Order: sequence, then C-alpha cells, then structure tokens
Amino acid sequence: MKKRAKAAKTRRIPGYRTVPVSGGFMLTSMLGFLVVTVYTIYGKIGLPYGFAMDLIFVIMFIASVVSITPAFPAELGKQRYYSK
Repeated sequence: MKKRAKAAKTRRIPGYRTVPVSGGFMLTSMLGFLVVTVYTIYGKIGLPYGFAMDLIFVIMFIASVVSITPAFPAELGKQRYYSK
C-alpha cells in the first residue's frame, strides 16, 4: 500500500473564502491603474486624487490575483491530488 503525500499545512482564517471574479475585473484594474498613473504624471489629475485612485486599482488587482489562487487546496477535494 502506497503512502499518500500530505497536503501542505495552511493557516486557516475563519470565514475566509475566495470568490471567482471575471477576467474583465483584472483587466479593468490594470488598465485603470495605467490610465490614472499617466494622467497623474501629466497633471490632468491632482496628485492626491491620482494616488487614491491608483490605490483602489491596486487593491482591485490584488483581489483578482487572490481569487485566481485557491485559498485552501485541501478543501478542493482529494480527487484533484489523489487521482488514480
């Protein structure tokens, strides 16, 4: 009988679940960051507003990257890791 590989230990955050978001969400965050940064550099948007909007787009991008990777691989099911 073969021994099964143990899943990597992860710290569990109570109530933490990722929700899949569309690819358009990630695209919007990247494009928005780019446009706002260029507008801020050329002076069409003030520095405080440009920084605030860039921060929002960075948070959007981080959220889209987190939604791509599963939070807890062990919860995805043993079929994925132990398929015969």
